Amino acid sequence: MKRSFKRSLAIVPALAALTIPGGLAAASPPASATAVTAASFQRGPAPTLSGIRAKRGPFAFSKVTVTSDQAAGAFGGGTIYYPNDTGKGTFGGIAVSPGFQGPEVSIAWLGPRLASQGFVVFTIATKTVNDQPAERGDELLAALDYLTGKSPAAVQKRLDPSRLAVTGHSMGGGGVLSAAKERPSLKAAVPLAPWHLNKNWSTVTVPTLIESATNDGWAPADSFAEPMYQSLTRARDRAYAQLADSNHLTFTRDTPEAGSLEVAWMKRFLDEDTRYNQFLCPGPNDSGYAAYRASCPIS
Repeated sequence: MKRSFKRSLAIVPALAALTIPGGLAAASPPASATAVTAASFQRGPAPTLSGIRAKRGPFAFSKVTVTSDQAAGAFGGGTIYYPNDTGKGTFGGIAVSPGFQGPEVSIAWLGPRLASQGFVVFTIATKTVNDQPAERGDELLAALDYLTGKSPAAVQKRLDPSRLAVTGHSMGGGGVLSAAKERPSLKAAVPLAPWHLNKNWSTVTVPTLIESATNDGWAPADSFAEPMYQSLTRARDRAYAQLADSNHLTFTRDTPEAGSLEVAWMKRFLDEDTRYNQFLCPGPNDSGYAAYRASCPIS
């Protein structure tokens, strides 16, 4: 498949593009882009390509189970993963939904991966495995509300309730778009191989990264992920990545290609950490990706 790499016109022409071994191209930003602003929630050491591609980041973490009874019918329960650290400030929160017929375990890889990078992560089970995308969107928002209002004290002690995001696979990815439309205060959204009958998300303003697969027979990218991305006309910050040699179920397991972009996007927009711009603009250019397009968020 032909690769497509779209770069923002907002990038200063003088920036020199440097290719990092392993696949992600990094622009050499001006000093102002690497400085931590007062509004930044920078967590962890200076990022590296190997660091965001790794299955585990620098933070040790714990987890706690939420039963379906505790969820009170709003979703099907789940698992909260949270960093053990209490000395670096609070962390952003992320809710994760599985896809159609998918149990929580199908997206469980995102719990340790993201928590170890400095996030509170809630991988959920849906009320039924047949729940539709809009229902999954409501369940994602209910899970975030549970995190901020009903989760154990150890979790709430570490959580910043003003910094929340959603991600999910397949119909769960469609639910991510529904949640972003319903709650524009979200800081980031990452649909993975999304499926939703609605292809028009022009009212979404949440920074959104859509990841898709080249050989997806259940949610073909040209019928779902690509038109969804193209419709995000009001999301100033948006990106589209297609993984090479991949299929719909690729996103049910941890891969460097899917995981590294998920980490970089959440770090950039949930933590407002501009150190991660280098991994998003101009973005990946190695053989692990068939395509990448972005508005190139540089601040």
